[in-house]
Amino acid sequence: MSQKLILSAACMMLLAACSSVSLQDDDKPRAGTPREACKVSNEQEIAALFTRWNQSLQTGNPRVVVDNYAERSVLLPTLSNKVRVTRAEKEDYFRHFLKDRPAGTINFRHIEIGCNSAVDVGLYTFTFAATGARVNARYTYTYAWNGQQWMITSHHSSALPEKP
Repeated sequence: MSQKLILSAACMMLLAACSSVSLQDDDKPRAGTPREACKVSNEQEIAALFTRWNQSLQTGNPRVVVDNYAERSVLLPTLSNKVRVTRAEKEDYFRHFLKDRPAGTINFRHIEIGCNSAVDVGLYTFTFAATGARVNARYTYTYAWNGQQWMITSHHSSALPEKP
């Protein structure tokens, strides 16, 4: 065989391999269920999710705050060493957290948007109206689109180790 023919066959095989789609088990469409389209979003919509969460803090009601979280979600809270996975655990954290009437302000953020998912990462400051205390912290919120609204799937917040 000539080198041209071999090279041509190799290129055809390479193109065929590159064009095939490989789905992992989690990505395969389920029988009888059409694949859901990606939710079109933008940075302003994702940034507004923190505002929604922060406004829920202002209600003073832990159930209202936890309504922002997906059923399967995790909270790694700012002022507790305990990981919160269940709704009851999250409500317990916010019951204590809300006593000092916190309000958050974003100092820096970086948002990434994917297909039915988004990540908001940055720095925020909590001011506690009841005590006047302030806590500077870093945060990560991950969100998933559930077909109706964005829900928090993970929330990590930790006080900054260095004083400003």
